Amino acid sequence: MTYTRLGDLLVSVGLISPEQLEHALEFQKKTKNRLGSELIEEKIITEQQLMSALQKQLGVECVDLSQIQIPPRLAELLPKNIARKYGIVPVKLGGNTLYIAMSDPLNFMAIEEVKTATRKRVVPMIATSANIERAISTLYGNEGAARAIEDMKREIAVGTQSAVQSADNFTASVLGGEEESVFAPTVRLVNSIIERAVEESASDIHIEPEEKELRVRMRIDGVMHSIMPVPKDLQASVISRLKIMGGMDITERRIPQDGRAAVRSKDRDVDLRMSTLPVIYGEKVVIRLLDKDAQLLSKERLGLMGGDLEKYTDLIQRPSGVVLIVGPTGSGKSSTMYTMIRELNTEQVNLISLEDPVEYNIDGANQVQINEKTGMTFAGGLRAILRQDPDIIAVGEIRDGETAQIAMRAAITGHLVLSTIHTNDALSTIDRLKDIGVEPYLISGAVNGIISQRLVRRICPDCRQEYDPNPEEWMDIGMNDSPVRRVYRGAGCSRCFGTGYRGRIAAFEILTLSHALRLAVNRNASREELEQIIRREGRFVSLAENVRRLVLEGTTTVEEARRITVSAENL
Repeated sequence: MTYTRLGDLLVSVGLISPEQLEHALEFQKKTKNRLGSELIEEKIITEQQLMSALQKQLGVECVDLSQIQIPPRLAELLPKNIARKYGIVPVKLGGNTLYIAMSDPLNFMAIEEVKTATRKRVVPMIATSANIERAISTLYGNEGAARAIEDMKREIAVGTQSAVQSADNFTASVLGGEEESVFAPTVRLVNSIIERAVEESASDIHIEPEEKELRVRMRIDGVMHSIMPVPKDLQASVISRLKIMGGMDITERRIPQDGRAAVRSKDRDVDLRMSTLPVIYGEKVVIRLLDKDAQLLSKERLGLMGGDLEKYTDLIQRPSGVVLIVGPTGSGKSSTMYTMIRELNTEQVNLISLEDPVEYNIDGANQVQINEKTGMTFAGGLRAILRQDPDIIAVGEIRDGETAQIAMRAAITGHLVLSTIHTNDALSTIDRLKDIGVEPYLISGAVNGIISQRLVRRICPDCRQEYDPNPEEWMDIGMNDSPVRRVYRGAGCSRCFGTGYRGRIAAFEILTLSHALRLAVNRNASREELEQIIRREGRFVSLAENVRRLVLEGTTTVEEARRITVSAENL
């Protein structure tokens, strides 16, 4: 390979001008980025353009890491610290030749260090930075877990007791690199599982005892995925380690327990909410991961846009009234409520929340933890809050008629009340409130608006492809006339576990109570009459319509839209 400077190469092929190169080099002195990364960050070139130029000029092969399986044994050949330091990953070994994927094959310092560490001839290949980062996490994460399992087996074989190491009851760290070696194997195994969950943006980890093994699964984008099996003889050590982290009693195995811990992984602070449940083969542990950075969502990032964004903004800017966020479990209601709290929490207001549990700590907000054992219920807490001179009250969930009535009366007396409730759609919420004993006059006088939402999966950007759906698919989502536009779906790749989806976005329907609707609710009108008023006013956009828009925009698939529209009401 000819030792050519990257800037000169890109100028020679016409991708950048000498002036752009000089500008990037000047900024590079401040940012300390490599030149290729600097050019991409400044949007002078794209990563794909850089890869194509390097491939053409240097004769270096491109590799799609999402389409190949890297042999786990390569993790033992190239140390993890070198892979992370230079952003490279071993791809294959042929005789004495090691093929490595890197985003910058002109990083000769990295190549020389790999040669020294492996004592192999090194051949660079080009891959995207995102694919390299994912491949490193998968390769070395699995390798770390496998090594920890082997060490645990050896310790059990010789009868040592260090498989479970004591730790602070409420705080733990998930460490990477060389520091992991100082911990007992059980700690390293649990750390590897948690780190993998954080890397995959999993919402839950399930540790499930079975007859012959301990199964580890994770819920990613709302769908469960098997991650790894753990040998049955290591089950007690793993469960005990998790219970120690969560501050639970490791000697009690017959009753459910709850615990919590705080970890730091990948420079992210994550809260762990743990729950144990005795099952026939031991204790199952479910861990809910709450990424503290998630509270930094904006209303735009939630997925609100157009008329729905205007309605949302109007609802939370009103000085009084109730705003309800509705949907089934796992529909993102808590994220929407925290987004509201964050936006409304200013020095000029007294904002108090009642939560079970408190999921995120918000500076400046007065957050109250529900504890029914001590009598701190939603209804009791809400009564106490009303004596604390509040401006805004956030109630984690309305579960009974007493809480609902207190919340409605608080709104009528001049407070803005935010809360969630489990119903299928916006209009069903009115019937639900009546069912739990709230009088129609209270509903009509207090409720300003109802936000119903669902989470839909985004198409994976790495395997996204265009196609022409058949007429039946359009009809399944309520579109009788097939649009001219084509739509998208994911083919499935390693980055999305072969599902074709990665990440989620919320779809909404927002019902604001107009004067006509309030009068109808007050006289206890039927659902059919309320639907007629909503259609006549023409301002309501249903959940099904918003999901169809996401399909036409290429954000989600017809299949996801079908899943939502099966249960949604077409108003």
